[in-house]
Amino acid sequence: MSVQDTMPKGGQFILEEADYNSVFTPEDFSEEQQMIARMTRDFIEGEVAPKSEEIEKLDYELTVKLLRQAGELGLLGADVPEIYGGAALDKISSSLIGEYMVRGGSFSLSHGAHVGIGTLPIVFFGTPEQKAKYLPQLVTGEKISAYCLTEPASGSDALGARATAVLNEAGTHYVLNGTKQFITNAGFADVFIVYAKIDGEHFSAFIIEKEFPGVSTGAEEKKMGIKGSSTRPLILDNVEVPVENLLGEAGKGHKIAFNILNIGRYKLGVGAIGASKWAIELATEYAKERKQFKTEIINFPLIQNKLADMAIRTYVNESLTYRTGGYLEAATQHLNLEKNVFNEAAKAIEEHAIEYSIVKVFGSEALDFVADEGVQIHGGYGYISEYKIEQIYRDSRINRIFEGTNEINRLLIPSTLLKRAMQGRLPLMQKLQTLQKELTGYMPPMDISEPTELLEAESKMLEAAKKLFLMAGGTAVQKYMQKVAQEQEILESLSNLMITIYALESALLRAKKTADRRGEAAAQLQIDMTRAYFQEVWSDVEKWAKGVLVATSEGDVLRTQLSIVKKLVRIQPLNTITLKRGIARRIIEAEQYTTAMK
Repeated sequence: MSVQDTMPKGGQFILEEADYNSVFTPEDFSEEQQMIARMTRDFIEGEVAPKSEEIEKLDYELTVKLLRQAGELGLLGADVPEIYGGAALDKISSSLIGEYMVRGGSFSLSHGAHVGIGTLPIVFFGTPEQKAKYLPQLVTGEKISAYCLTEPASGSDALGARATAVLNEAGTHYVLNGTKQFITNAGFADVFIVYAKIDGEHFSAFIIEKEFPGVSTGAEEKKMGIKGSSTRPLILDNVEVPVENLLGEAGKGHKIAFNILNIGRYKLGVGAIGASKWAIELATEYAKERKQFKTEIINFPLIQNKLADMAIRTYVNESLTYRTGGYLEAATQHLNLEKNVFNEAAKAIEEHAIEYSIVKVFGSEALDFVADEGVQIHGGYGYISEYKIEQIYRDSRINRIFEGTNEINRLLIPSTLLKRAMQGRLPLMQKLQTLQKELTGYMPPMDISEPTELLEAESKMLEAAKKLFLMAGGTAVQKYMQKVAQEQEILESLSNLMITIYALESALLRAKKTADRRGEAAAQLQIDMTRAYFQEVWSDVEKWAKGVLVATSEGDVLRTQLSIVKKLVRIQPLNTITLKRGIARRIIEAEQYTTAMK
């Protein structure tokens, strides 16, 4: 049974139990996909890493040269149809390119902006004529692309853009005016995907070339991190854009903008995996060499605990991200990208918008945690730029702002779920009614007897977490109805529950699948990391659910709800100290992040 045959609807994970056969995991990588990963790694190690110091000093010429070398290897055209010069690879293959590209530091951002948000708008939403004109040159790196959505006065509120487009009297060109802010690759890009409002009202997308009169860029921004990437404002002064360069349909630029952001959020999570693995490798290597009190600090239990926590979060991030990558591949593989598939592409990408936001939030915060612990293991040397962990730490911070801030994404996750329920796309209300009947009857405490099946206790915890979300979410909706969107603190807690449930389930399904396919012994490290993560976050699950209930109920109703919560969260605690020591030992033996037993 393939992922394509069993692909769930977006957000469905919160309502139903998933089958581990229906999710893609890293253990499913094909030999071809692994070969692409190795090729990317070799390119970074051989061509990019030795020049990292020059790249970090904003050497445009070098960055463009390396991008063209990447183009020669096919690393710029993974998502582009073959007819336009691309490789037409599956989404998992292009994800692996992104994961291994991150070791190129700022170069990976230049690459990602070009192949992702800079090229994909044309791939998914362009006409055949636009694709034929621009994609072959973007695939080779002859031309570099940039994505221009943010403005000085509109960041998260993308539709509040002030850039304007007016059709000239001859009907041949749109005249664009405005300024775009924080544009990656602006200093050397040749093609810009620009959003503006036709007649100040209809939000639309345009393909603009650097050579068009009136196009200019401002000064480079001085940034905290990603210093080797170009970040400038794009200035449009009466720029005449041919009508055939309108991307998609007039007034429907939001479909392009939001869906490209969806893919961008997913790819950001992929990059976070690669950077986390890199940080673990650097921290392990340093801890094996650094001596304090006449012994290598790798032998200190607290250092091992940090390495275990870093590995656990990376494992969970890897599990939920590639699970989502499987959904992206299944949703888009049927699209004939040689043609104009505007509406079909928008529908396919939008389906798992909830999961893409989860990937973005979880991945960016997991990387921040891993990078921070990596610096701590390095001690004072972690604060010195000579050590790569310092760069990883600085570069990681932008990810919680990129592609919509984590706060915005947290609001989107539960609000999108509720919107789909109102549209009849998900049976949320029916599930709430069924749960309400169950909860009002007799409910015994969670069974904490000795489990007889693999990860049985964790499976019960996951089921309880979903009930907690539905109870808390249903109570909030019942109290506030449509106005729940204004209760941002409540939405944040509901979002945290959804993110954590998706993370728990993804880790659990992956460990079960590996055990089924390769044997329990081979899956033991994944099992241990899954169990440790369940224990670590369980108190947070209780806290978020209680927080929503206390804010939305009172009196006897609240007391009854809290008693139900108490029954649902009752678990048998595990000795996570022992679990984490075993996890750390495997990382130390491998001298890198690993999910396999030796």
